[in-house]
Amino acid sequence: MKIAVNTRLLLKNKLEGIGWFTYESLKRIVLSHPEHQFYFIFDRSFNHEFIFADNVTPVVVGPQARHPILHYIWFEFSIPIVLRKIKPDVFVSPDAYLSLSANYSDLVVIHDLNFEHFPEHMPWLARKYYRYFTPKFARKAKRIATVSEFSKQDIVEQYGVKSDKIDVVYNGSNELFKPLSEDVVKKTKENFTKGCNYFVFVGALNPRKNLQNIFQAFDKFKVNDDTNTKFVVVGLKMYWSEEIKAVYNRMKYNSDVIFTGRLEPDDLSAVVGSAIALVYTSFFEGFGIPIIEAYNAEVPVITSNVTSMPEIAGDASILVDPSNIDQIANAMYQVSSDSSLAKSLIEKGRTRRKDFSWDKTADNLWKSILKTNT
Repeated sequence: MKIAVNTRLLLKNKLEGIGWFTYESLKRIVLSHPEHQFYFIFDRSFNHEFIFADNVTPVVVGPQARHPILHYIWFEFSIPIVLRKIKPDVFVSPDAYLSLSANYSDLVVIHDLNFEHFPEHMPWLARKYYRYFTPKFARKAKRIATVSEFSKQDIVEQYGVKSDKIDVVYNGSNELFKPLSEDVVKKTKENFTKGCNYFVFVGALNPRKNLQNIFQAFDKFKVNDDTNTKFVVVGLKMYWSEEIKAVYNRMKYNSDVIFTGRLEPDDLSAVVGSAIALVYTSFFEGFGIPIIEAYNAEVPVITSNVTSMPEIAGDASILVDPSNIDQIANAMYQVSSDSSLAKSLIEKGRTRRKDFSWDKTADNLWKSILKTNT
């Protein structure tokens, strides 16, 4: 079987959520199926570490698709030319984009539809592009993979796609996330918080991630905190809004908030693994990889009771209403002051994490590829 794959998000030292999904699943699929030929299509020069085996043929075609107009050119003009040469049995696109001009058996991975529910949190042109083209991609694709039952149902309801066309392929977690020694925890705290205990948030800094309410909750928590607890925020300020900025500036304890920016995997796993708890109370998630990363690091989790998060968290997290600042603050207080609660959450997380791994992701994505070729 010839399998062409859109691999434009495999970027050295720049892997984000969808990039990690692409990397972890494809690496396993390629190595497990040497009898098949894979064609990785890049929009720029590639790093050879992404050519996982001899059964991968890299193809580079421009322009670099990093803007809605360039997305359109790449998928509607460049990709059809490449696919006509390859003549694949299946074209896999892990980043929710397809070519409407190319007539092949398509498998598209649509991770979530946050732009349908929170369009105001995206730049105007990107929002227009997603909302116009994604329904067309969903209807054109022979099969769709998505990362949660919540997202599957959302796609069905938003776009009228039949549910039997959609496969749920859960995300996994980087193997670097694991319990840490006391020495590593101590060193991490010294490096990031001058030795203080801290809560951690991981994700893009935009309004959908609910930092505005998390900051206010942390301020409330700090009123009765006598241990100099900090709050570490890991992520890029992608859509750092005026609202988030205003809330941060009004905080009484904003000097206790530490921004790290994007961290490399080694540092990220150490920062998560050394925290009191992960605070991940988004308004909307298609999956929520940091939840599983925290489970693997054996760190308690506070997350939201909406969208996919209860599905992924199971009974191993404290679930809160993301709009309720008091609930978030109370959860912080409970998990930091009640060691038996923290231990219980960690124990439940050990059980829950068994349901999620990149091996399972790869196996389920491969099954979806096989269905696409029938």
